[in-house]
Amino acid sequence: MKTKQFIVGLTLSAMLGGGVAVGSYKLLEDDTATTSNTEETNQYPTVRYTSNMRSSDVEAPAGLNFVKAAQVSTPAVVHVMTEYSPNVASRSSSPMDPFLREFFGDGFGQRVPRGPQVGSGSGVIIASDGYIITNNHVIADASKIEVVMDDKRKFEATLVGTDPTTDIALLKINADKLPTIRYGNSDELKVGEWVLAVGNPMNLTSTVTAGIVSAKGRNINILRTSQNKDLSIESFIQTDAAVNPGNSGGALVNLNGDLVGINTAIASQTGSFAGYSFAVPSSIVSKVVDDLIKYGEVQRALLGAQIQEIDATFAKENDIKTLNGVYIASVEEKSGAQEAGLKAGDVITSVNGVKVAKSSQLLEQIARYRPGDKVKVEYLRDNKERNATVTLKNVNYSTELVKRSTAKTITFDGATFEAVSKQEMNRLGIDGGAKISDVRSSKFRDTGMKDGFIITRIDKYAVNQPTDVEKYLKNIDSGVVYIEGVYPDGLKAYYPIGKG
Repeated sequence: MKTKQFIVGLTLSAMLGGGVAVGSYKLLEDDTATTSNTEETNQYPTVRYTSNMRSSDVEAPAGLNFVKAAQVSTPAVVHVMTEYSPNVASRSSSPMDPFLREFFGDGFGQRVPRGPQVGSGSGVIIASDGYIITNNHVIADASKIEVVMDDKRKFEATLVGTDPTTDIALLKINADKLPTIRYGNSDELKVGEWVLAVGNPMNLTSTVTAGIVSAKGRNINILRTSQNKDLSIESFIQTDAAVNPGNSGGALVNLNGDLVGINTAIASQTGSFAGYSFAVPSSIVSKVVDDLIKYGEVQRALLGAQIQEIDATFAKENDIKTLNGVYIASVEEKSGAQEAGLKAGDVITSVNGVKVAKSSQLLEQIARYRPGDKVKVEYLRDNKERNATVTLKNVNYSTELVKRSTAKTITFDGATFEAVSKQEMNRLGIDGGAKISDVRSSKFRDTGMKDGFIITRIDKYAVNQPTDVEKYLKNIDSGVVYIEGVYPDGLKAYYPIGKG
């Protein structure tokens, strides 16, 4: 195998359980250290007595104090504990897999686990009635989500919604009068400004670390997948505040204790902090959370153009007189960009008066809006300044807002059908379904079906929600079709049903 002289791994900073956690810790072990099979050995990273370490010569600047920010933010940052059923753990592909494969080989993680897998991350309470922000990768595919407060109270959480394109997820717990963190303005952050990272790294709960903003608008290509490669939004706040596995979903706050970002990823050669961490800015977080609460889905607005960076070589080859802009490679049919008159070869320099020097900055600005919103775009064409008003559209080239169905339960043929929770879907390894109850009072009693059965397919049609049951069964004129599904204990079953 060819030796690599320098490897930089970009990894989402959540903490996975089972083999992942043990494997990560082995990178930290001293070669001469003895190992133990107890949980305590694997729970914490390698530590050393402070008497064996050189004292710091660094003095804090006069007047610099992190106490207020820590006191304000720590009570509102929670420990997010997740559990994964074996069938989901074996079929899932974690965002960290490519990084782990680099260090542990292609066979890493391929064995089917015998019991539930566990994971760990952080979350931020943003509403006193129990709304909590975390990262999508912290809770993805989890069959059970628990939240442990700073005061040690524990709650089971439900998943309100997720946005993989920004790696943000929203949880809800049944509680009130909770401590919260208020949103700060990430736009006002300056490079060199002090910030604190608050979270639960390596199971070290309620940990606060300090650093400075070392860059803004950073794109590290960690959220791009085959499903969202053209939709991912990466305009991270880069800091040197220490962030480790378990910090994902935690708070990045300014010295007032205001939330300016959600800690998400680290750049590392070992999987542990090596100097750089990345947070989703609060300007994006607040919009995503607002969408999930109001609509159940993120309302993604698109410009409708393929874009690319401008460097010195590209500018010279294309006779572009500026490096501070984003080049339009092509414009999509029926898009807002096309209708506004933008063309391939134009260079966008600002959106609603905000300068955009690179693609990540442009995408961040557009991500703040919803389909149907109008934005003023300044651009260069043949090196001459122009402007246009663009009506943003969604992926279907429409200005309509998409709302998740609010019909969580329906009654059909005497039975009641309700939606299946995300956690139950993850636990059973299904992608949707409709759970039946009141079978004895319905026409379904003759099939042998029992209360709690989750219908996942009717004939050749997949059942994703309760309304699908009525839609597909109403179309049966005669003959028999089979209803396929699973019980909450994992038992699969098939039942014939038909109309004479």
